[in-house]
Amino acid sequence: MTRGLLAFAASACLALPAIAQPSLPEPTRVPADASEMRLSFAPIVKRVAPAVVNVYSKRVVRAQVDPFWSFFAGAMPRSRTEQSLGSGSIVRSDGVILTNHHNIDGAQEIRVVTSDRREWPATVLLDDPRADLAVLKIDTKGEKLPTIPIDTQGSPQVGDLVLAIGDPFGVGQTVTNGIVSALARSDVGINDYAFFIQTDAAINPGNSGGPLVDMNGDLIGINTAIVSSSGASAGVGFAIPAVMAKQVVETALSGSHSIVRPWLGAKTQTLTDEMAHSFGLSAPVGVVVTEVWPGGPADKAGLHSGDVIEAVDGAPIDSEGSLTYRVATHRSGESVQLTVRRGKASFLPRLTVEPPPAVPAEDKRTIAGRNPLAGATVVNLSPASAIENGSDPFAAHGVLVTSVAGGPAGMIGIRSGDIIRQVNDQAVTNTAGLESLLAAPARGWTLSIQRGDQVITARFEG
Repeated sequence: MTRGLLAFAASACLALPAIAQPSLPEPTRVPADASEMRLSFAPIVKRVAPAVVNVYSKRVVRAQVDPFWSFFAGAMPRSRTEQSLGSGSIVRSDGVILTNHHNIDGAQEIRVVTSDRREWPATVLLDDPRADLAVLKIDTKGEKLPTIPIDTQGSPQVGDLVLAIGDPFGVGQTVTNGIVSALARSDVGINDYAFFIQTDAAINPGNSGGPLVDMNGDLIGINTAIVSSSGASAGVGFAIPAVMAKQVVETALSGSHSIVRPWLGAKTQTLTDEMAHSFGLSAPVGVVVTEVWPGGPADKAGLHSGDVIEAVDGAPIDSEGSLTYRVATHRSGESVQLTVRRGKASFLPRLTVEPPPAVPAEDKRTIAGRNPLAGATVVNLSPASAIENGSDPFAAHGVLVTSVAGGPAGMIGIRSGDIIRQVNDQAVTNTAGLESLLAAPARGWTLSIQRGDQVITARFEG
């Protein structure tokens, strides 16, 4: 239709008497197809760039000093200031900004610089480390700022043209273009909800948190990470899909400071080619259920160990990561439909996703006293606390370490996410019981600790 209008205008001009007119440049417009790539992306950039910001954060880090030299030399722990540079998108005109969690992780001060070079102090509305997303707010004092719409209705396709906008290396706002190189990348180890848009648009340090936009100027992803041996762009960048980003923004605007994502109540394993043949499948598509939580959504829907989940709401599932993502983009209480294969038969159970159980209650405690776990903060193990801390929600029993603030626990290498299973061959069932076992008179302590799939047993003398 556009070409027809242009042709019509040209023929109309030819019918007019020849009158000398000043030569005016034709306005640029978005390429309509591959043959028009000689045209410019400037209209998109002009619309989107004013809503892209720089995000600066500072945090003070206390440097560790060797206690031996500290004792003799009287050395004091030194502090240093670390700074982080990233990008972000204004998604609401009153100053709501979407960026990456890692841009503001541990920050004591956050400042936002808008495209007109004004600086604004920012506060955190919501920080979601597991999705590597954060929502910030600046006080615009009633001023309406330009925004980028978040597109959750469109479905990016491999080969679509995209633009990445941000501030690489702090040189200033930069626009790069490329295509969607791949979709649903779930095995890149970046965050807990890995399901990335891959692009060859140049993304470099400082681009993190900036928008990946389509040819409508809509945000389809948050630029988050790259694969590179040099630290600079090698044409393999990853962006968090808009549907996950919008969920985080909506949760922040509802007043909540954290996201409680639903789960299926099923432990799964990605199918290998060998496993697929053992299940009578022609290709390794889907994930196999290895365990079902009693009373959870999967149990209520009739799923059994050995079932193969092939799709969620019609979207194919090819890994545990893709299943986790598809479920996490729903809200608790919403209904999802699974495509499940059991033997040679398939069925379509519909179930209602729920928050993971938070029983028993956390009962958070920081271990003190003369014992190897002093300095560790622990909570009771439940599916909710395990998922929040990146541990196995199906762990049978134990107490979960959520943080370590130095002390003996830090010295012996205890980490966040460790599960304390036994102390001196006595099963640990809750935080109160752990404190009692550690306080009991003993010449030493034998600890049994689960870390991932490994169980470590170590002896510590008193």
